[in-house]
Amino acid sequence: MKGCFNKLLRIDLSAETFRYEDIPDAVLTASIGGKGLGIHFLMRENPPGVDPLSPENTFIIAAGPVTGTRVWGQNRFGVYTKSPATGGFGESYCGGTLAPKIKGCGVDAVILKGRADRLLYLVIDQAGVRFKDASAVQGADTYTAEDYILENSPAKAGAMVIGPAGENRVRFACIKSDRWRSLGRGGLGAVLGSKNLKGISFAGFTSCEIADEGLLKEAVKRIADTGKSSPATELYRKLGTPMQVKVTNAQKCFPTRYWQGGYFDKWENLSADYMQAHFDLSSVGCPPCFLKCTKHSKVRNGRHAGLEIDGPEYETIYALGGLNAVDSLEEVAWLNDLCDRLGIDTMSAGNISAFAVEAYKAGKVDFDIDYNQPDRMAELFEKIAHREGIGEVFADGIRSAAEKLNLADMAVHVKGLEPAGFEPRVLKGMGLSYATAARGACHLRGTFYKAELSGQMDKDQIAGKADLLVDYEDRATLFDCLILCRFFRDFILWDELQTLMEATTGRRLKKTELQEIANRITNLTREFNTREGLDAAHDKLPKRFFEKNAEGAVLSEAELSTMIEEYNRIRGRAA
Repeated sequence: MKGCFNKLLRIDLSAETFRYEDIPDAVLTASIGGKGLGIHFLMRENPPGVDPLSPENTFIIAAGPVTGTRVWGQNRFGVYTKSPATGGFGESYCGGTLAPKIKGCGVDAVILKGRADRLLYLVIDQAGVRFKDASAVQGADTYTAEDYILENSPAKAGAMVIGPAGENRVRFACIKSDRWRSLGRGGLGAVLGSKNLKGISFAGFTSCEIADEGLLKEAVKRIADTGKSSPATELYRKLGTPMQVKVTNAQKCFPTRYWQGGYFDKWENLSADYMQAHFDLSSVGCPPCFLKCTKHSKVRNGRHAGLEIDGPEYETIYALGGLNAVDSLEEVAWLNDLCDRLGIDTMSAGNISAFAVEAYKAGKVDFDIDYNQPDRMAELFEKIAHREGIGEVFADGIRSAAEKLNLADMAVHVKGLEPAGFEPRVLKGMGLSYATAARGACHLRGTFYKAELSGQMDKDQIAGKADLLVDYEDRATLFDCLILCRFFRDFILWDELQTLMEATTGRRLKKTELQEIANRITNLTREFNTREGLDAAHDKLPKRFFEKNAEGAVLSEAELSTMIEEYNRIRGRAA
């Protein structure tokens, strides 16, 4: 299929061997690439019931037909595996500079299996794979590991790495790239750790033939014309995702104090305006991108003066800030940096530390921690990453910790994954999205918060909510197959998706045909979960969301049930 190499690189870490295989056109036609390829190979190759941290668990890296082209928002790749956090479908996406270098190795996907008998890193280019000893960076943080691997890789290579948390198989360990970019959710870093793999560098620079360069050029220009004139673009360039702090607090849907409320009285200290006033900032983006949504930040004053990171982004601010009532953006940035170095997901980390506060208050742990104690949070994160003391209790994730501490009714998660920074008792469509997403309480499979915050659909409306969510999800699924950045969702609607598909792959598909592909891929992820024990009974929300929050908002079980029934009917599923 045009836009693809029709090639798979299969790596056996146990034997330290590799080989190339052809991917039939029929597979690419059905899957497109990216997420479609990921679920195809997981369904075909993963043994049912396999332990996510066993050598037999398949780890898949995939690109899509638009990767490496001139398309805006194309600098993303996906990783797919059985999640250590949930035991179900695991997926995560990463921007930055790495994606074209992966596809540039002449492959559409890389499959890793087995477990090395020593800590390794891999160097991959068009010529193949080199298996290199990583003992020099054993236990090293992600910054050190990435620098070391790139120093020992071809010029202009990019890399993905894990930190101590991944090596110690913390079930919410992440994978880092370009220093501050993350494959964040679902514990994918623990899977690499379980395979004794510290990181992978890619140095591929070959191009893939697409179907129609002229048509693609026209589409790219239209997208740019639409995007560059949009008020949203200017906001992303100036404020980035932290602008959501003001929006969500105004709507009383900014989660605080471990989901007790939706409004944080010190929110202004965490806002984009505060960042503008107190940090030295520059706007950066994935090349090529006109949004430049990331804020490269340097803390100007205080005990963390001089600290530099990309971010913090909204989801990190909500989790490390709002959920823990930390009222200093400088402290959030410091905790963000620590999590990045350790290689743990900031969203899960923030949920875990806030849960630890409640566990301490309930007399279930002897680790003395309260809200707005960033130093104690940092100590907890270090203990978790190294599985020391109380860290061992939390290192296996929120679901496991809640069971150990007999606090299951208090724990906020879906299928073992904690929600994002949007209160579902206020944004009820997000409740549906959290409950039904295959990877757990995920906000990115549909980004439905946008529909509710923008007024496209009333927050309290129940009827018809599932229909709009399915439309959002279907388009997002196609984004994850091609692979495209979510932030282009307003500039690449159905008509442009059709054009991009035709220009890259040569396939002229109707909107209904694209929807059928998206629905089939979404249902395959559900089928994978069912096979692994996460059936329809797990499409539910935690008990806390059926109780009033501090502002009086509540989502009833009847409302959620109505939305789920409508959702399953549209998806063609049995309840």
